[in-house]
Amino acid sequence: MDGSAEAPAAGTVLNALATGHGAAFAIDRYTRADVEVGGGGPVTGAVAGEPDADTRLVERCVELACEAYGDGVTGGHVETDSEVSMAAGLKSSSAAANATVLATLDALGVADDVPREDAALLGVRAARDVGVTVTGAYDDASASMLGGLTVTDNDRDVLLARDDPDWDVLVWTPDEKAFSADADAERCARIAPLAEHVEELTFAGRYGLAMTINGFAFCGALDFPITPLVEAMPAVDGVSLSGTGPSYVAVGEADNLEDLQDTWETKPGTTFRTTTQHDGARTR
Repeated sequence: MDGSAEAPAAGTVLNALATGHGAAFAIDRYTRADVEVGGGGPVTGAVAGEPDADTRLVERCVELACEAYGDGVTGGHVETDSEVSMAAGLKSSSAAANATVLATLDALGVADDVPREDAALLGVRAARDVGVTVTGAYDDASASMLGGLTVTDNDRDVLLARDDPDWDVLVWTPDEKAFSADADAERCARIAPLAEHVEELTFAGRYGLAMTINGFAFCGALDFPITPLVEAMPAVDGVSLSGTGPSYVAVGEADNLEDLQDTWETKPGTTFRTTTQHDGARTR
């Protein structure tokens, strides 16, 4: 039984490492998963173009989806392919988990019957099981699975709010990796008062200001440079370190982002333009 799905990457409004509450928004770049289920035995995984990639997360996603909805189906194989780099702060793990869960549900013939929030929570559980997340990352997972901007309580895995901001988006990813599980959670907890203020601004709909304050706060806590943030201001609506880095994401009007792109493209790494995504993960 075969299934295929894709899930969007995402950017950060509020990093959940400080308080357990987070906010993220989906962008129009994707991770795709192709899944075969059945045959018994262990689930195996592969990442296109990354022969040494850690595939425990997507393998666990297949296992959990089969346990929950497979009526005794075991075994399988999953292969993912992504338009965003791994360990770049663009929620590649959440996107891979969502695409894999949805592709597995597609293979089992129940993709249309399982609520999308429940599907996202399977990926969150898988991420916790294999230790690739500190907070559970339900903010990232929900934004990727549902589309738009979501605000969540990651300690309780509760969706607090969802909206559909319509932004042009600019992303700069330096030539380095930063794994979420390696982030200094204790250091991030020290900036909780700022994170609480960012959350208040988010609930007030002031997303751009919220993400900019988040960017300065978490660049300080995670020891990333603030220069890309300063270069973006005041022309863009908002700019932040995305996740635990190293990517930076700016949102706003297309003309202003074009000027910023000229600046960010002088730096080592990859820069690309995209938009927000409102539809979330989907079968193919």
